[in-house]
Amino acid sequence: MKTEVREAAVVAVVVALGGVLLGVLWWWLAPSVPLVGDVVDKSWVVYFKDSEGEQAVGVDGTFTLLALAFGLVSAVAVFLWRRRGGVPLVVALALGGFLGSLLAWRVGVWLGPAEDVIAHAKEAGKGVTFSAPLKLGAKGAWLAWPLGALVVHLGLTALFGPRDADPYQRQLEAQQLGAPPV
Repeated sequence: MKTEVREAAVVAVVVALGGVLLGVLWWWLAPSVPLVGDVVDKSWVVYFKDSEGEQAVGVDGTFTLLALAFGLVSAVAVFLWRRRGGVPLVVALALGGFLGSLLAWRVGVWLGPAEDVIAHAKEAGKGVTFSAPLKLGAKGAWLAWPLGALVVHLGLTALFGPRDADPYQRQLEAQQLGAPPV
């Protein structure tokens, strides 16, 4: 059991550290949300440049799809590394995926445009288009990585994992050899 827990801890840490790569990819691939600053009654206001644009949803979708891909890759890697599975390993895969998602979110926000939109608008100037900060509106996207990893790992274990011996088959074989029933 100690070995399984140790291996699970390694899996959780390695999978969680993959969140840095996810965060960088999210920052790089997510569409930018264009904003425009204006002065109204001596104070700055910020508007979407395209009020019907879908870039904000695209930011969430990009994170979700990348997280699902990371879940698939991490599940396949963990399965290939240790085919027999085990509860600690599966829990570590889910926990590592969730922590990786949180880390990716923070890395993406940190790398993205400034979070102070008004200051950014003042810096850009009146009527000039600038990018909104990278923001994850759908917080449920944090669960895409762990759920994707769990589903893929379960499927791989069911299809290609080691099988338990069938007790009825052993009993049948024992009877055919003339041994007393087990």
